[in-house]
Amino acid sequence: MALGVVGTLFAGRLIQLQAVDGPVYAAQADVTENRFVKVVLPAERGAITDRNGNVLADTVDAYDITADPSMFTPSQAKVADGPARAAALLAPVLGVDAGTLERKLSAKGRYAMLAAQVSPAARQQVLKLKNSNPVLAGVFDSEHSKRVYPAGDLAGNLLGFVSADGKGTGGLEGEYDPLLRGHDGKRTYVQVGGRRVPTAGGKEDPAVPGRDVRLTLDRDLQWTAQQAIADKVRETGADSGSVVAIDVKTGQVLAMASAPGYDPGDLSKVTSRQLAFPALQEAFEPGSTSKVMSMSAVIQEHAAEPGTHVTVPGTLQRADRVFHDDVPHGDWHLTLTGVLAKSSNIGTILATEQLGKNRTQINDTLYSYLRRFGIGQPSGIGYPGETRGILAKPQDWNASQQYTIPFGQGVSMNALQATSVYATVANGGVRVTPTLVAGTTGADGRFTPSPAPKETRAISASTAGTVSDMLEAVVGNDGGTGTYARIPGYRVAGKTGTANRPNPNGPGYSGYTASFIGYAPADKPRIAIGCFLQGPHKTGHFGGPLCGPVFKKVAEEALTEMNVAPSGSPSPNLPINW
Repeated sequence: MALGVVGTLFAGRLIQLQAVDGPVYAAQADVTENRFVKVVLPAERGAITDRNGNVLADTVDAYDITADPSMFTPSQAKVADGPARAAALLAPVLGVDAGTLERKLSAKGRYAMLAAQVSPAARQQVLKLKNSNPVLAGVFDSEHSKRVYPAGDLAGNLLGFVSADGKGTGGLEGEYDPLLRGHDGKRTYVQVGGRRVPTAGGKEDPAVPGRDVRLTLDRDLQWTAQQAIADKVRETGADSGSVVAIDVKTGQVLAMASAPGYDPGDLSKVTSRQLAFPALQEAFEPGSTSKVMSMSAVIQEHAAEPGTHVTVPGTLQRADRVFHDDVPHGDWHLTLTGVLAKSSNIGTILATEQLGKNRTQINDTLYSYLRRFGIGQPSGIGYPGETRGILAKPQDWNASQQYTIPFGQGVSMNALQATSVYATVANGGVRVTPTLVAGTTGADGRFTPSPAPKETRAISASTAGTVSDMLEAVVGNDGGTGTYARIPGYRVAGKTGTANRPNPNGPGYSGYTASFIGYAPADKPRIAIGCFLQGPHKTGHFGGPLCGPVFKKVAEEALTEMNVAPSGSPSPNLPINW
C-alpha cells in the first residue's frame, strides 16, 4: 500500500516536471548548461554634416526608463501608495505627467515603459532618486542610442530620418544607410549560474562605426533658402515650393530646400505630404524658364541672332490651336532678345521654326538640345525617388506639343534639373553633374572624397556667352519680366516662368507653376539659383514678382558668403525692340 502511494506521488511529480515546469527548467538549463553567451555590440551611426563640418544629424547616448509594476504593490513597496509616490518623484525629471506615470506603475504585469530615449543627465537624476528613495526600487534603465538633428527642421525633408529600429528611412538617411550604420560587433563570454566567469576567457569583435557623410550644402545658405521659400509658400498659399542653389563651376549643390518641411527629430505631427522632397521628387512643366534651351538651339544652329527682328502678332494659329501670350497685345516688334525678355510664347514658336525645313527636323533638333541639358534623364545626384521628368521622343510629340515644348509646356522636370540648365549656361556651356555629397570620413579620421563629377559640353562657349547676354536683358531691361531679381552692384542673368500646372485630379490644367532661375554675377558667374512655387494663388501667380525676390535674397546671402566682388563691367544692354 505504502509503495503504491509513493509510486503514485512519484508519477505525479514526473508529470509536473515534464508538462508543467519543463519550460522553466529548460530555460534555466540554457543559462547554466549552455555557458557561452553572445552579446551584440551596436555600431555607432555616422553623422551627417554640411560642407564646413556643421552637424546636421548625429547619434547620442539615450536611455529608456522602465519599471516593474509588481514592485509597487503595497506588499512589495511597503507603502500603500507606492505608484503615486514614485510618480510624483519621477514626473519632473522625465517630463511625463504624474497621472500617466501612476497609471503605468499601477498596471498589471512586470513591465512598463515610463519614458523612452531620455538624456544621460535625466538618467543620472533618476538613479540619484532611486538610491535615496526605496519606493523606486522597481525602476530600471537601459542604454540605447538616439538620432538627433541639432538644426531642427533645417534640410529635414532632404535628410530623411531614422526609424525606431535604427534604420535610415527616406532621404539621405535612407540612401546612405549602409555607410552610416556601420557594422555591429559581438562579445562572447562564459556564464555560470547567470554570472560571467572572468577567468574563463572570451572573445570580442568590436563594432565598426558608421562613416560620417559630408554634404556640399552650406548650413547658413540652406537656412536662408529654407526661410525664404517657407515664407513665400505661406504668403502665396502655394501647395509647395523649392529653392536650389548650385556652384556653377563645380556642380556642388550649396542649398536645396523645399516647403513645407519637417523636423526629423519629431515625427509626431508629420504628414505623408511633408515626407516628400519636392525639389527632386516632384516633376512639373517649367514654362518659360525652359525657353533658354530653345534660344540656345536657335543661336548655336545659326537660325537667328540676338538682334534678329521678330514681328510677334497677338495670336498665332498652329495645328489645332490658337496661341496667345500672357498679356494681350497687338503686333510686337521685338528682337530675338526681346522675345526672351518679354517672355513671348508666340515669338519663341516663330524663332524655333527656323531650326529646320520641316517639322520633323525642327523637333529632332530641339529634342537633341533638351537632352544635352539633361532633360528627361536622372540628374546624377543619387537621391532616392528622384523623378527624371518626362521628355517624349520627338516622333511621339502630338500636334500641340510640337509648338508648346519650345516654351516649356508638354515637357516636365524637377527643380534641380531646371536649375542645372542655367548653371550650364553660366559655366560656358559645360554641364557639370550636380553633386550633394562631398565625401565620407571613417573612424580613422580619413576623408574620402566623392568621385569627380562628369562634365559634358551642351553648347559652345560662344553660344553660352550670347545667351547669357540675352538673359541679362530679362533682368536688366525695364521692359523685361525679371526686374524683381536685380541685385545692386551685380549683373544678373535669368528668366521668369509662369506655367500652366497639370490638373492632379483629371485631364487638362489647373493652377500655375511660378518660377525664376538665374545666376550671378553674370559677367563672372559663381552661383545659379532657382525658385519654384506650385499652385500659388493668394498674391498672383506670375514668376517674376513671386520668385524674383526669393532669388535676390538667396543670391545676396550667397555672394556675401562666397566673398564675390561686385561686377566690374557694365551689362551689354542688348536692345529688345526694333
